[in-house]
Amino acid sequence: MNHTARSCGVVLLGMVALTMACGEATSGDSQADVQPVADQEANDSEVLAPPVPFDWCDPLTPPDSVCFAAKRDPNSDGIALALAIAEKQMDLHPAPSLAWNWEEAVMLLGFLELYKVTGEEQLLEYCKAYVDHHAAAGYKMGTSDTCAPAGVAVWLYHFTGDDSYRAVAEDALTYLYEEARRTEEGGISHLGIVDIVTLWVDSLFMFGNVFMGWHETSGDVVALAAMGEQLSIFADLLQDEGGFYTHAYQWIIQQTPDVYWSRGNGWVAVAGASYLRLRALRGEDDGAARASLGKLVAAAVATQDVETGLWWTILNRPGKAYMETSGAALFAYGMARGWRYGWLDDAVLESVDAAMVGVVGRITQDEEGRPVVTGISGPTTADKLEVYLGIPVADDLPFGIGAVILALVETSGLP
Repeated sequence: MNHTARSCGVVLLGMVALTMACGEATSGDSQADVQPVADQEANDSEVLAPPVPFDWCDPLTPPDSVCFAAKRDPNSDGIALALAIAEKQMDLHPAPSLAWNWEEAVMLLGFLELYKVTGEEQLLEYCKAYVDHHAAAGYKMGTSDTCAPAGVAVWLYHFTGDDSYRAVAEDALTYLYEEARRTEEGGISHLGIVDIVTLWVDSLFMFGNVFMGWHETSGDVVALAAMGEQLSIFADLLQDEGGFYTHAYQWIIQQTPDVYWSRGNGWVAVAGASYLRLRALRGEDDGAARASLGKLVAAAVATQDVETGLWWTILNRPGKAYMETSGAALFAYGMARGWRYGWLDDAVLESVDAAMVGVVGRITQDEEGRPVVTGISGPTTADKLEVYLGIPVADDLPFGIGAVILALVETSGLP
């Protein structure tokens, strides 16, 4: 097998200059690195605006929900495959049977992203049944992992306006702003209310969807600024010079140095790209976040396996670790979103395409002809190298399903 890494370049672009009105900034928008894109003198004829991002249906207007769906080609093979994967899971697992935890939340967030493109009501109703059940039965929200399902509730409030979902969202915001413990730098602890204060890369996705979904739903700029702050803190404390992120900071288990976990870095890629998307929709750019994510993407492209398009579960241990599906899907999503919204160059599309060939190649069929997502690494704690290498792989784990659906949606419709 050829384990040669890719060497194609990734070029960061400036964000498009928008002529939309972005509204008044509040104190939550005051980060030094967050600036309007078109912040130039009106008579500066030497300055040329960057190209309009792919997702803009009208060059002067950011995409609305109709444009968002159209740009992801609802009739594509990728969307059809994503829907088949979701339908199987909904048939096999009644929504109330799913636990209130991150694993299930990732899958349902994938369902809701698919709903945005297809309008398939069964996806929305399934997610409603899940949150309705747990809201009635009671849920605990004391860690990043148990905060993650609130991201589903945020989007249900967005789609329905039902105040019962708003209440769950507000519980999560109270947890994030007031209850979760923080590092001295202000980073939200992965273990939330527990005395051990530690940052884990997964948290940026798990609580990040609450901050970002709430901003997109309500227009609350404080939530968006909070997400930007967390990305900055995590980059300062977890990102190494080469671009990759270590799994944890201030963890009680001594981690093997120079170990970079694929899915963990994939969570960062998705969260960061989604945050930059929201800044772009406001006609803004966060240069620090863009720089951190650019380093991560460049490192990922350089370590992608040429033959398979996938990544090793430990990114810098080719041949010693195993190829893994969910991390590859998350990288494909993050890169595709970065390209769609104008901060990654066309060079990244080769890597996205190769990743999706690898991911789709991991999808087999069961005896009834339904899709099976294979090669998903199980839940992973921050530990020594040999522990990562020993994590078993399994089929149809919910977070792997969610990652693959997210990737299929975001890469559909690309040139």
